[in-house]
Amino acid sequence: MLAPADFFDLTDAFVASFFADCDFVWQALPKIKEHVARLVGDAPTILGDVMPGAHLGGRAIFVAEGARIEPGAYIIGPAYIGPGAVVRHGALVRENVILLAGAILGHASEAKNSLFLPQAAAPHFNYVGDSILGHHVNLGAGTKLSNLGILSEKDEATGKRPSIRLTIEETEYDTGLAKMGAILGDGAQTGCNAVLNPGCLVGANTLIYANASLRKGYHPPNSIIKLRQTIRRIDKLGS
Repeated sequence: MLAPADFFDLTDAFVASFFADCDFVWQALPKIKEHVARLVGDAPTILGDVMPGAHLGGRAIFVAEGARIEPGAYIIGPAYIGPGAVVRHGALVRENVILLAGAILGHASEAKNSLFLPQAAAPHFNYVGDSILGHHVNLGAGTKLSNLGILSEKDEATGKRPSIRLTIEETEYDTGLAKMGAILGDGAQTGCNAVLNPGCLVGANTLIYANASLRKGYHPPNSIIKLRQTIRRIDKLGS
């Protein structure tokens, strides 16, 4: 239920390599930095189209053939931008981001320490922090994948934040991660302005309706998660 293969199609060996030796799907998150290093190396490699007005930082960045970096995008890096991936106008790629084939980071969207599997998209006004998006995942405009709990204060003695703990079917799991966004299985989608709070595990093909604020924990595959609200119409005074 919580293994990488429960969330993603791992028949492709390249995709599967990002989850090697992971018993739980969240264990892939702290390894993203290592994968960026092995894919990118120590020097910039630019094979794709970096359009005028795009800015690449001084760190190692790999832009594959067929990838496109649009004007106004800023890649701090290190980062791997795969074949056919697009970083659109006004997007910010921070440290340790992997966009695999055909993935999209769109206008005014920001990603940090995150893995986008092939064709995953965060196309409009999204924040993707310490997260994994499966194949063909799509985030609605304004969706935020929050990665740090509001009560996650640093310990005065150690300077460390508490790790995120998940209770799933009456079993508590300590992720060991102070920062953890969301993990969305293949084909999952969010509606506009949804917020996924730190530690959300969303199964494959699950739909999250607009404006929902999803609590941490496990949300099964093939589900529809709705926000119920009441809308009332009244007559204007003096009309």
